[in-house]
Amino acid sequence: MEIRELRYFVAIAEELHFGRAARRLEIAQPPLSRAIIRLERQLGVTLLERTSRKVALTDAGAVLLREGRAILGAVAAAERRTQQAARSRPCLVLAVKAGTADELLAKLLDAYRAEPGAATVDLVLCEAHQQQKLLQDGQADVALLHLPFDSTTGLDVETLRTEGQVAILPTSHPLADRAQVRVAEITTLPELPMARWPGPDGNYPEGPGAEVRNLTQLFQLIALGRTTVIVPESVSADLRRDLAAVPVLDAPPVTTVIAWPSQSRLRAVADLIRVAARL
Repeated sequence: MEIRELRYFVAIAEELHFGRAARRLEIAQPPLSRAIIRLERQLGVTLLERTSRKVALTDAGAVLLREGRAILGAVAAAERRTQQAARSRPCLVLAVKAGTADELLAKLLDAYRAEPGAATVDLVLCEAHQQQKLLQDGQADVALLHLPFDSTTGLDVETLRTEGQVAILPTSHPLADRAQVRVAEITTLPELPMARWPGPDGNYPEGPGAEVRNLTQLFQLIALGRTTVIVPESVSADLRRDLAAVPVLDAPPVTTVIAWPSQSRLRAVADLIRVAARL
């Protein structure tokens, strides 16, 4: 199996559409189709179920997608780390969802910076679910993820903290002055439908709430009375004045973890995780 064939398959498996995958890969569709047929013959399995209307993964295809992402991530990471080896000082890439875990992130970076021989840490501020993809693609060495919202499949993790959740409301809303609320009270507000975040595949779930990708956009829409959201308590730090954060009594706790690919053997990653665990 060639890396090129694996890239082709992963693109189709993620897009579930030969035309979109071909555009993503910047190749014509016929050679892409022929490459997948050759790959299936080589492996002796059917990877994709094709009809005139849709493309779907078989069980074997799902396994190859999972393994293929890990392999391509390892290849990309190897390329980047080989290039970094020529630098006088090692460098780590840390991915974090923009606007989250600010205080915790600052403490982690300060503590790690004080370590003898600490690597340079480049921050990548992401939108929803991008951290996992950056880890899988080898574009990031470590990431801060939030359970149960983010997937940690194929990753090792170290728990950093667990916290409650709050509802973000316009200060003018009747519930904004409450000491606490329940999930059902927030999720059933007809005038403020719950905001919708994209899933790992980039698609939004069905619903009347606004489609959002980052906290800046989200908070502006809440202030305008268009939507609401339930988020980890730490997200409400330094909240704009026209918004209120109300504790949600029965919302599940959110756990922030630092995650890295299971196959990672970088000394700098191990040092950063050790500092994180100490925090």
